[in-house]
Amino acid sequence: MSTLDPAAREWLDANGFTVGDESLWQAALTHGSMGEKQDYERLEFLGDRVLGLSIAHWLYGESNAPEGKLAQRLNAIVSREMCATVARGIGLGDHMRISKQARADGGRDSENILGDVMEALLGAQFLENGFEASRELVHQLWRPALESGAGESKHPKSALQEWAAGNRRKPPEYEVVDRSGPDHAAQFTVRVSVHKVGEATATAGSKGEAEKAAAKKFMEKYG
Repeated sequence: MSTLDPAAREWLDANGFTVGDESLWQAALTHGSMGEKQDYERLEFLGDRVLGLSIAHWLYGESNAPEGKLAQRLNAIVSREMCATVARGIGLGDHMRISKQARADGGRDSENILGDVMEALLGAQFLENGFEASRELVHQLWRPALESGAGESKHPKSALQEWAAGNRRKPPEYEVVDRSGPDHAAQFTVRVSVHKVGEATATAGSKGEAEKAAAKKFMEKYG
């Protein structure tokens, strides 16, 4: 008997995933709130590496940019925010297996959960179909991000770090000043400050995104 919902399998097939062992894909779509033996966490660990190598390979082949610029673009394209954007674009939220309580808390549109499940699906694709097929799928799903020039502008935290150094200030300091919401839909508020200059605060669904937003606000205010 099939363990994977027929609608989920049809959706996976339509988006380029090649399903063999249905239990593997069932796990990739299952959030920890379901309390089942298998969920997406281990597959997400693997998929994160598949995504990173696939994008790094694409950037290396398409650009003669130096290592620093390549790393800057890589970080933007494989970010949790971008993974969630890709997930939303293919309607992943409708097929995640998540508890009623987690759904009520906004889990279906959580940037953290969407990003993690997106990577878990890449992990499943790699285990079933190998790296070549996984890389081709990444290129297909991430094509808008790759072609849009995502990451070509400097990351806000890097821009702030360089601004502080250029103005002979101490390095910026980041502090989580508030964390609210359940684990699967957490909100982080981060304050960034530069000694004898000022501070800025921002809130986002992950610590990294909150730091990025705070750095951006700081530069808009003081840079």
